[in-house]
Amino acid sequence: MPAFCAYGDGGCLVSAPAELSGLFCRGAVQQQQQRKRALVAASAVAAAAAAECVRAAKKRRQQQLPSLDALPDECLFEILRRVPGGRGRGASACVSRRWLALLSSIRASELAQAVAAAAASTPALPDLNEEFVMEEEDKDGETPADPCVERVLEGKEATDVRLAAMGVVAGSRGGLEKLAVRGSHPTRGVTDQGLSAVARGSPNLSSLALWDVPLITDAGLAEVAAGCPSLERLDISRCPLITDKGLIAVAQGCPNLVSLTIEACSGVANEGLRAIGSFCKKLQAVNIKNCVHVGDQGISSLVCSATASLAKIRLQGLTITDASLAVIGYYGKAVTDLTLARLATVGERGFWVMANAAGLQNLRCMSVTSCPGVTDLALSSIAKFCPSLKQLYLRKCGHVSDAGLTAFTESAKVFENLQLEECNRVTLVGILSFLRNCSQKFRALSLVKCTGIKDICSAPAQLPLCRSLRFLTIKDCPGFTDASLAVVGMICPQLEQVDLSGLGEVTDNGLLPLIQSSKAGLIKVDLSGCKNITDVAVSSLVKAHGKSLKKVSLEGCSKITDASLFIIAENCSELAELDLSNCMVSDYGVAILSSASHLKLRVLSLSGCSKVTQKSVPFLGNLGQSLEGLNLQFCNMIGNHNIASLEKKLWWCDILA
Repeated sequence: MPAFCAYGDGGCLVSAPAELSGLFCRGAVQQQQQRKRALVAASAVAAAAAAECVRAAKKRRQQQLPSLDALPDECLFEILRRVPGGRGRGASACVSRRWLALLSSIRASELAQAVAAAAASTPALPDLNEEFVMEEEDKDGETPADPCVERVLEGKEATDVRLAAMGVVAGSRGGLEKLAVRGSHPTRGVTDQGLSAVARGSPNLSSLALWDVPLITDAGLAEVAAGCPSLERLDISRCPLITDKGLIAVAQGCPNLVSLTIEACSGVANEGLRAIGSFCKKLQAVNIKNCVHVGDQGISSLVCSATASLAKIRLQGLTITDASLAVIGYYGKAVTDLTLARLATVGERGFWVMANAAGLQNLRCMSVTSCPGVTDLALSSIAKFCPSLKQLYLRKCGHVSDAGLTAFTESAKVFENLQLEECNRVTLVGILSFLRNCSQKFRALSLVKCTGIKDICSAPAQLPLCRSLRFLTIKDCPGFTDASLAVVGMICPQLEQVDLSGLGEVTDNGLLPLIQSSKAGLIKVDLSGCKNITDVAVSSLVKAHGKSLKKVSLEGCSKITDASLFIIAENCSELAELDLSNCMVSDYGVAILSSASHLKLRVLSLSGCSKVTQKSVPFLGNLGQSLEGLNLQFCNMIGNHNIASLEKKLWWCDILA
């Protein structure tokens, strides 16, 4: 069949020989390819031209649209200062960091002036959005949100941006009243800029705590002093860049300061404390710890100036001498609570002079830790010249002995509470002498880690009888055994709370006389670590005092079994807290507890009880609505899936697993 090719010659179809058809076809194909390349090139040029037109049009439109970001900071500041309502300022702060920084630099007083000016020039219009939201909350039965009065930032959350946003939002609602910054972000930590933002928006700030914030300087503290005249409590810990200059600014700007705490601030010395004492006439509590440059001049100036109001003094790890204690003893007429710790350069003379100055007439509570100057003579003087003293806590005072306790009790007429920890020269003979002569108001005795408290070969001919003692703690005294415990039961018949934790040598033979001699009814009993106590002692305890017991701890008593739980379930009607950690109780004991309908436990601990398995889960779920805390740590036989089902059933209970 002859080949045909189309020509544009009059629109006729011309026949071609077979040998020429291939030539005509190749020529046509080449022409078509050239035509396609031309069309592609033309289309690419057209597309590029169109894109350029679009970009030019967008650029023209952008140039035509107005933008607030083109304004200088001064103009934008004036605009943002006039934004009405807290919702509007909060939304504006989310636009950019520049807007947030400008909003955070506006003081609350400037906002108030702008609002007042706007109200005077234009009639006030209601914010319909806010009213609608409030109406919706009321319909749901929820009260409107309270103002942001208290905030705590910790660790990585503590940044300048977060503080600035907090200052803007809270500033629209009257500002923060309490702020605590604990730690700081490692790379974007809190600086003076963030603290200044809060200070500008919170003129009613009354409490500020700065812990481990190394970038805060005197400038930030000065902003707080200028913007927060109502500040009452200031707590600064481990802020090395804060110096006396910052404290002086606070003293001058915050005359209502009531409480001051400074810990481990190497830049703080004497001048700052002197200014605080001079300007802050309402100061009631001072806590100065581990400040290497604070000496006698700073402490003395502070105490002398604040003599009329200063009630609580705590000094720890300072290089002060006897002179500071002499000033406290003479000028501390309002002091009721005195704590002295690790004052290595204060001697016996300092404590003696402090007491003999006769200024501590209102002292009620005194605590001394690791002070070599506390001796028997100093203790006797304190009891003699501090007639209102009711509580004394001595820790690591190695020079105090039985003679000092005897002299102390002869002069302390209203004394109520004695706590001794690691005072190893005090013996049981001294304690018995103290109890023989103590006042009728003496109610609490605590002996912790006193190696001198041990059994005596022969008891005194006449044992004292202390009917006023209600609270007894003998803890971690390895020499205290059954014989001594039996004596305690004889001389203290009105005990209500007993803590014998850590007495590994005590057995049923020592505990039974104490239980039987108690007449008032024991309320709280702690036998943690008494590994030789058995079900016999627990049975005697519960049968004698089951109607009054509210808390029993048997942690680590490895000889306690389900028999004790049976007695507890049968006799205890007021028991609220029960600790059976590392005991030999089993699923059967848990079932017994759950079956006691009159038992309303709030806290139950079964930590480390290897015999408690998944079979206990249904019984634990039936302990009732009163259960608030359940400790199942190290109960490996229960299983995670059973814990999950228990958490679902006891959704109101705090379960540790």
